[in-house]
Amino acid sequence: MKLVIGDKNYSSWSMRPWLLLKHFGIAFEEVLIELGEPGTKSSILAFSASGKVPCLVDDDGFAVWDSLAIAETLVERFPQHALWPREANARARARSVSAEMHSGFGALRNEMPMNIRKQKPGAGATPAALADVARIDAIWRACLAESGGPFLFGEFSIADAMYAPVVMRFASYQPALSAEAAAYAGSVRALPAVADWVEAALRETHRVADDERDD
Repeated sequence: MKLVIGDKNYSSWSMRPWLLLKHFGIAFEEVLIELGEPGTKSSILAFSASGKVPCLVDDDGFAVWDSLAIAETLVERFPQHALWPREANARARARSVSAEMHSGFGALRNEMPMNIRKQKPGAGATPAALADVARIDAIWRACLAESGGPFLFGEFSIADAMYAPVVMRFASYQPALSAEAAAYAGSVRALPAVADWVEAALRETHRVADDERDD
């Protein structure tokens, strides 16, 4: 299979299925397309009819796009892996918090875009963005209290992959978090697959046009 992704520094949606494939040891070929360039759209359209990343292309050339759709496809094709929690109520809750991440938190996305190479403590801390931070903190605390951690539902799952880019944002912008949420963020950052993604992002030199200068 091929997973078509954007820059690891910027592409939060690409990070999610990449982590699942990497963490669960599912073999894939990475195809990275730099974002924000004149040929970006046409390069992505060669794989995905949506013109967006990520996109999973199987050995027969069948394409699945959108992070959550890719995750559900992996669940069906690799049932030996517990990508969702095995217990029914935990699985339903994991789907709920994943869908909330998928469709919500627009202020956080706009005010605190993922940029792993940047450290901007306090930036983007609008009331709406901080309300999103508070809701995410509450989700994490509730899930951890129920599961006992270290991940949202005990073992790493799709739900954690969905929130991993938020952990990257929190590392850059450093909003205030509860002790439980901060500890969870540390567990996510320590996951080998996450560490591999971050290391690769830090090595990238490509910048999108609206990325701020370092100096």
